[in-house]
Amino acid sequence: MSDYENIERSCGYTFKDKELLKKAFTLSSYDQNFNNESLECLGDALLTFIVAEKYYRENLSEGEITGKKQEMLSDEALRPVSVRLGLDKALIRDKGDSGNKKAVPSVYEAFVAAIYLDGGLEEAKRFALSTLTPMPNARNYVAMVQELLQDNKEQLPVYRKKLGGTARNPEHTVSVTVRGQSFSGTGANFAEAKKQAAQAAYEFLNKGC
Repeated sequence: MSDYENIERSCGYTFKDKELLKKAFTLSSYDQNFNNESLECLGDALLTFIVAEKYYRENLSEGEITGKKQEMLSDEALRPVSVRLGLDKALIRDKGDSGNKKAVPSVYEAFVAAIYLDGGLEEAKRFALSTLTPMPNARNYVAMVQELLQDNKEQLPVYRKKLGGTARNPEHTVSVTVRGQSFSGTGANFAEAKKQAAQAAYEFLNKGC
């Protein structure tokens, strides 16, 4: 039995379009033209909708829905789900791309998008809601910094992005200034870098500085 057949069995969904399944696992480091980047983008939007709709129907408030999205859809939450389902082992990548930490949570997003394109929204919902695992300790530092500054009627932060490194190993950097102090973060993508910068700013603000 192939890796893909094992994944289909463990995930409870059999693809009609096997090329779409393969595309969900192919990284741009392996193939610049046939890869999962657009599927990741679509999957991210789908998962945001699926989780928001679920908790809207449960009558949660805007803030509670935002918190649930952070708990269920952060990289920290998606990474163990991908590993549990064996998605990480099926990744197709260049030999020099072993340090791409974003690839593991992102393949889940691509896989959800592939299910949606192959079998429709209800199949994507069924899969996502049966496999997502909340991570309550995942904190939304960006929102927490904004709330602290709003409560004190202070100017809201502006995050600045900078891309460095190389095409194969990009370095994403985000900086933010609050109360005259500058904080920065780096990560595999701008979202992770922004979170690091916001966490540093939040810890500074929380000290009563």
